[in-house]
This record gives sequence, C-alpha cells and structure tokens, in this order.
Amino acid sequence: MPVKNAFYAQSGGVTSVINASASAVIQTAKKYPDQIGKVYAGKNGILGALREELYDTSKETDECLEALTHTPGGAFGSCRYKLKSLEDNRAEYERLIEVFKAHDIGYFFYNGGNDSADTCLKVSQIAEKMGYPLQAIHVPKTVDNDLPITDCCPGFGSVAKYVAVSTLEAGADVASMAETSTKVFIIEVMGRHAGWIAAAGGLANTDIILFPEVPFEKAKFIEAVDSAVKTQGHCIIVASEGAQDAEGNFLADAGTVDAFGHKQLGGVAPTIASMIREELGLKYHWALADYLQRSARHLSSKSDLDHAIAVGQKAVEYAIEGQNAVMPAIIRTGNNPYTWEIQSAPLDQIANVEKMLPAEYIREDGYGITEEARTYLKALIAGEAVTPWKDGLPVHAKLEGVLIDKKLADWSSN
Repeated sequence: MPVKNAFYAQSGGVTSVINASASAVIQTAKKYPDQIGKVYAGKNGILGALREELYDTSKETDECLEALTHTPGGAFGSCRYKLKSLEDNRAEYERLIEVFKAHDIGYFFYNGGNDSADTCLKVSQIAEKMGYPLQAIHVPKTVDNDLPITDCCPGFGSVAKYVAVSTLEAGADVASMAETSTKVFIIEVMGRHAGWIAAAGGLANTDIILFPEVPFEKAKFIEAVDSAVKTQGHCIIVASEGAQDAEGNFLADAGTVDAFGHKQLGGVAPTIASMIREELGLKYHWALADYLQRSARHLSSKSDLDHAIAVGQKAVEYAIEGQNAVMPAIIRTGNNPYTWEIQSAPLDQIANVEKMLPAEYIREDGYGITEEARTYLKALIAGEAVTPWKDGLPVHAKLEGVLIDKKLADWSSN
C-alpha cells in the first residue's frame, strides 16, 4: 500500500486539551512511516483545506509538539464553518477532494464536536462517491459533553473542574461577606441544550443549578433563592446559558445565530439577577465563565488530558487498520477506581445526535445533582494536568507555522 499524507484540522470552539489531541495525532503518525508520510494541519480548521492553506507539521520540533499537550486554544486555528449538505453544495466537497488529491492526502482527521462529526461523515461519503481512497476519522472534542456513545468528550472534564473549583472558591468569598454585603452570586456557564457543565457546579455544593433540561419557573426559582438566603445567609447559583422556559424559549436569546445556525446565547446571569433584585431586593453579583472555562489549561484535569491524548493516538491507529467514518469513543469500565478504554464507534450513529444530561443525574427538585451524577463527574475532574511555568506564567508551544506551497487555483465560497 503506497504511503499517503494525512490532513488534521481543529473545528468549533476550542478546549484546554484539544492541542493534546493534535500532538497525539501528529506524533503517533510518525510511528507509521510506511503508511503515513507527512501530516498537514489545516489553517483555521476545514477552511485550511478549502483554501489550500496547510501547515507542514514536519517543520515543528518534537519539543514543540510535546509542548502542545500543555497549550490551550487551537494551535493551528479553528473555525465555525458548516459545510452544507452534499446535495446543496457538492462543489465544496469536490474542492476538498481536489486539494487532497493535489497533496496526496489519504487520511482525514477532524477534531471537533457534533457538527464536526457530521462533516467528517460527509467527507467520507463524497470521497467514496468520487472513488477517492480516503479514511476519515473523527477525533472527539467538545466542552458541552454531548456526543453520544462516548462516556465523555475530551475538553469537558477540564471545564467541569474549572466550574467546580471556581464556584467553590467564589462561594467561600460570598459566604464570608454575606452578613453585610452580597447575598447572591450567579455564575453563568456554557451549555446550549445539555446541562453537563452546569451539573459540575453541583460538586461545589451549589444551592441552585439551572439546567437546560429543566424548564425554568420564575416563582419556584425566587422561592428557592429566598429560602437559601434566609436559611444560610447567602445563595450560590450556577446557570446554564441554555436555561429555558416551559415553552422552550431561551432566557438569554440574543436574537442572532452563529455559523452553524445555533442561536447566540449569553446573558442568563444578568437576566435572573434582575428578577432577584425586583422580587427580593437582594444584593447580588454575577460572572460569566465564558472563554475562561474552556481555556484554563492551568486547571485542566489529568483524566481529561489522558482522554485527549488517547483519542488522538487511537484515531491514527484506526486509520492504519483501515477503518473509516468512525470515532474513538471513551468507554467507562469502572468507577472505583475509575477505569476506561477506547472503542471504535460509527459516525452515522454520532453525527447530529446530542446526548442530554440523564434525568437520573438531576435532583428531584430540579435544582441540583444526584449521587450518581457526582460519581460520574468526580472521575472526570480527577488529577492535575501539570503545566510548566516560567517567570510566573505558564509556558505554551510556539509553532513555526510553515505553510506548504499551493498547487491549485484560489478557492472562493461564492
């Protein structure tokens, strides 16, 4: 079998450990010189393939590639660019294959979440229809933790750790000042439809969690806040950005959509803070975890880092084995101690499917998590993924970022 080059790209919102998956893909590929030649990384995700902007990762030192394991963000650039269906825009897919042909690419590794799994599946399908030999492997990543089949998604464990730790620390601050100052603290976290990240706040013994899966009831919520303040003097709330009412309306719908057609959210914390002020007259503070929660590599969990590296390694191994249109899925095999393994999962069972927070993980009153959820979450935030420091700041990788020469005409999305 002739040696073929590989294409790797990062997609969607980045995480504190996505670069660890990138490092694993690139360094594992080096172990198979008889099958894989060079690994090209797309500049800004799939756009790099469409624009024929490909980084030559062979120009990076082993030390730099290793440093990716403790570098947040997307080292090669990511993007929110949704490929349309094969029927609606076949030309885009044909352009991808054209670029792959030009650079002798026979392996496609796409590192992302739900939409990325769909893209990876479509690329596999168009390659087959065009008779082009290509093995497309999806490398899982999403802080939302909503990919099916896999026990968890690389990126989530570290966000969960950040939210739990930040909530715990802020809670201690509020408790110390509540007698004469702030009574209510709200931290808004990511989570459009699934409340996995919000659930992590429950590890800090949060008073109230607002899940997307539980319809928001204003009167019940105000009563719960009032009760917490009267009982202990303060109230700590973790609110998912996807919190919605019984009719399915987001409390923080900004009225716009992103490149994937998702409604832009953000602002649930000030929304419910206003309710508290109007109904109870209590002093409050609120904070947006926002990008901080997914970029805090200094607080990443060891479990999460191990997952991110393992799925990158397995992706390459699956490709070498001849697998196609699959994803390395993390399968939990034990809780005490926490054990897991990687298994191959078909993309046609993953693409465009969201895994919600199970009902058995949500407390009966809808405002907290159960012991079953605690057991699940504690394993994913376990351990510290050590970051090297210099002069008081974390050390990150500095890539050469050498682009290969183009062979094709420029591409236009019009």
